[in-house]
Amino acid sequence: MQEKIEKLKKLKLLFVEDEEDLIEIITDTLNKLQASFLTAKNGEEALDVIKQNPDIDVVVTDLNMPIMSGLELIEKLKEDNFNKPIIIMSAHTEVDYINKAKEFGVDNYLLKPFDFIKFIDLVTTMDNK
Repeated sequence: MQEKIEKLKKLKLLFVEDEEDLIEIITDTLNKLQASFLTAKNGEEALDVIKQNPDIDVVVTDLNMPIMSGLELIEKLKEDNFNKPIIIMSAHTEVDYINKAKEFGVDNYLLKPFDFIKFIDLVTTMDNK
């Protein structure tokens, strides 16, 4: 696991999430792991962050957010030829919803609430896209 944490430290992550409590948990945990990350509260804000930080390695986004949803964000990123891994985190477990996300080009899916060990494992294998 230490090897994966070291790999995580070399990545630049973007978390797109509108739930303040979850952002606080993510921020606290990633800070303890000394990971490099940015946050955005909706898809529109995420596009601005990505434009200002083209070196982002992995995007992790919620689906249901105000202003611009996660699916709208993913659609826009794909239109802009964004070729970095995108992971959805959502409480939705319906197969149709997951399949729709995959149609939009999502690389993987994390169910909320998620386990940080599974998250680290997923993110450190996704950056090789």
